[in-house]
Amino acid sequence: MTQAAEKAFEAIEIAKNTGKLKKGSNEVTKSLEKGTAKLVVIAKDITPAEIVMHLPLLAKEKNIPCIEVGSKDELGAAAGLSVGTAAVAIVQEGEAKKLIKELAEGH
Repeated sequence: MTQAAEKAFEAIEIAKNTGKLKKGSNEVTKSLEKGTAKLVVIAKDITPAEIVMHLPLLAKEKNIPCIEVGSKDELGAAAGLSVGTAAVAIVQEGEAKKLIKELAEGH
């Protein structure tokens, strides 16, 4: 796992408890379009890939950091779900603000 992916998971877990998350590709798309997303994390193992293909482009357009992680199950677990999820957006950082800033600078 890359360092960025590890930080992304950590940021999601912190934001889950102290901030606010949007889960699933539709919710993440809406938060990107509204400009409320602070960080977007996408799972690589989504089939068909078209489900999440638009998210990195949209994130880049809006200048929001976008991180890819290996598995939807890990992403779902980090977000507090019992199932996998294609994407997660942090919309209120809570105590994860510093981590998100580091991820944004790395991209």
